Amino acid sequence: MVVEDEELLLRAIVKKLELSGKQVISCTSGKQAVDYLESMAEKPDIVWLDFYLRDMTGLDFMNALKHKEGWADIPVIVVSNSASPDKVSKMMSLGAKKYILKAEARLDDLVEMVNEIADTKEEESKQ
Repeated sequence: MVVEDEELLLRAIVKKLELSGKQVISCTSGKQAVDYLESMAEKPDIVWLDFYLRDMTGLDFMNALKHKEGWADIPVIVVSNSASPDKVSKMMSLGAKKYILKAEARLDDLVEMVNEIADTKEEESKQ
Protein backbone atom coordinates (compact mmCIF):
# COMPACT_ATOMS: atom_id res chain seq x y z
CA MET A 1 0.00 0.00 0.00
CA VAL A 2 1.32 3.43 -0.96
CA VAL A 3 -0.15 6.44 0.85
CA GLU A 4 1.07 9.56 -0.95
CA ASP A 5 -0.90 12.71 -1.78
CA GLU A 6 1.54 13.99 -4.40
CA GLU A 7 -0.10 12.51 -7.52
CA LEU A 8 2.96 12.39 -9.81
CA LEU A 9 5.12 10.79 -7.14
CA LEU A 10 2.36 8.32 -6.30
CA ARG A 11 2.13 7.20 -9.94
CA ALA A 12 5.92 6.84 -10.19
CA ILE A 13 6.11 4.76 -7.00
CA VAL A 14 3.22 2.53 -8.06
CA LYS A 15 4.71 1.99 -11.53
CA LYS A 16 8.14 1.06 -10.14
CA LEU A 17 6.64 -1.33 -7.58
CA GLU A 18 4.42 -2.97 -10.20
CA LEU A 19 7.39 -3.35 -12.54
CA SER A 20 9.16 -5.21 -9.74
CA GLY A 21 6.22 -7.62 -9.51
CA LYS A 22 4.25 -6.17 -6.60
CA GLN A 23 0.51 -5.65 -6.41
CA VAL A 24 -0.05 -2.09 -5.20
CA ILE A 25 -2.94 -0.30 -3.58
CA SER A 26 -2.52 3.43 -4.02
CA CYS A 27 -4.13 5.95 -1.68
CA THR A 28 -4.07 9.73 -1.94
CA SER A 29 -5.17 10.34 1.65
CA GLY A 30 -4.87 8.85 5.09
CA LYS A 31 -8.63 8.36 5.32
CA GLN A 32 -8.69 6.48 2.03
CA ALA A 33 -5.90 4.20 3.31
CA VAL A 34 -7.71 3.54 6.60
CA ASP A 35 -10.94 2.82 4.70
CA TYR A 36 -9.09 0.36 2.45
CA LEU A 37 -7.52 -1.36 5.45
CA GLU A 38 -10.92 -1.73 7.10
CA SER A 39 -12.41 -3.34 3.99
CA MET A 40 -9.50 -5.62 3.07
CA ALA A 41 -9.58 -9.31 3.91
CA GLU A 42 -5.76 -9.45 3.84
CA LYS A 43 -3.46 -6.82 5.25
CA PRO A 44 -0.83 -5.35 2.95
CA ASP A 45 2.73 -6.63 3.33
CA ILE A 46 3.97 -3.07 3.80
CA VAL A 47 2.81 0.55 3.80
CA TRP A 48 4.74 3.40 2.16
CA LEU A 49 3.55 6.43 4.13
CA ASP A 50 4.10 10.05 3.23
CA PHE A 51 4.32 11.87 6.57
CA TYR A 52 2.48 15.00 5.45
CA LEU A 53 -0.87 14.12 3.93
CA ARG A 54 -3.64 16.62 3.26
CA ASP A 55 -6.01 15.06 5.77
CA MET A 56 -3.69 13.75 8.49
CA THR A 57 -0.08 13.42 9.53
CA GLY A 58 1.95 10.26 9.69
CA LEU A 59 1.50 10.33 13.47
CA ASP A 60 -2.29 10.24 13.04
CA PHE A 61 -2.02 7.33 10.61
CA MET A 62 0.39 5.38 12.82
CA ASN A 63 -1.89 5.91 15.82
CA ALA A 64 -4.80 4.51 13.80
CA LEU A 65 -2.68 1.44 12.94
CA LYS A 66 -1.51 0.97 16.50
CA HIS A 67 -5.03 1.02 17.95
CA LYS A 68 -6.73 -1.28 15.46
CA GLU A 69 -6.51 -5.00 16.16
CA GLY A 70 -4.33 -6.81 13.61
CA TRP A 71 -2.91 -3.64 12.06
CA ALA A 72 -0.06 -2.90 14.45
CA ASP A 73 2.24 -5.47 12.82
CA ILE A 74 1.99 -4.00 9.30
CA PRO A 75 5.49 -2.71 8.44
CA VAL A 76 5.50 0.99 7.61
CA ILE A 77 8.19 3.01 5.84
CA VAL A 78 7.70 6.71 6.46
CA VAL A 79 8.92 9.02 3.71
CA SER A 80 9.01 12.75 4.38
CA ASN A 81 10.47 16.07 3.31
CA SER A 82 11.52 16.83 6.88
CA ALA A 83 12.71 14.96 9.93
CA SER A 84 13.23 16.33 13.40
CA PRO A 85 14.70 13.92 15.95
CA ASP A 86 11.45 14.17 17.93
CA LYS A 87 9.26 13.36 14.91
CA VAL A 88 11.43 10.41 13.89
CA SER A 89 11.49 9.10 17.46
CA LYS A 90 7.69 9.32 17.77
CA MET A 91 7.15 7.53 14.46
CA MET A 92 9.59 4.77 15.35
CA SER A 93 7.98 4.33 18.78
CA LEU A 94 4.62 3.89 17.02
CA GLY A 95 6.08 1.04 14.98
CA ALA A 96 7.53 2.56 11.80
CA LYS A 97 10.31 0.35 10.41
CA LYS A 98 12.17 3.18 8.68
CA TYR A 99 11.96 6.96 8.41
CA ILE A 100 13.48 8.32 5.22
CA LEU A 101 14.01 11.83 3.93
CA LYS A 102 12.86 12.14 0.33
CA ALA A 103 15.78 14.42 -0.51
CA GLU A 104 18.32 11.86 0.72
CA ALA A 105 17.11 8.84 -1.21
CA ARG A 106 16.54 7.97 -4.84
CA LEU A 107 13.17 6.53 -5.75
CA ASP A 108 14.81 3.31 -6.95
CA ASP A 109 16.50 2.87 -3.55
CA LEU A 110 13.20 3.43 -1.73
CA VAL A 111 11.42 0.92 -3.96
CA GLU A 112 14.19 -1.60 -3.29
CA MET A 113 13.73 -1.09 0.49
CA VAL A 114 9.98 -1.59 0.17
CA ASN A 115 10.51 -4.75 -1.88
CA GLU A 116 12.97 -6.17 0.66
CA ILE A 117 10.61 -5.62 3.58
CA ALA A 118 7.59 -6.89 1.62
CA ASP A 119 9.48 -9.99 0.49
CA THR A 120 10.60 -10.72 4.06
CA LYS A 121 7.04 -10.29 5.33
CA GLU A 122 5.74 -12.56 2.55
CA GLU A 123 8.29 -15.27 3.41
CA GLU A 124 7.40 -15.07 7.12
CA SER A 125 3.70 -15.51 6.35
CA LYS A 126 4.42 -18.67 4.34
CA GLN A 127 6.19 -20.34 7.28
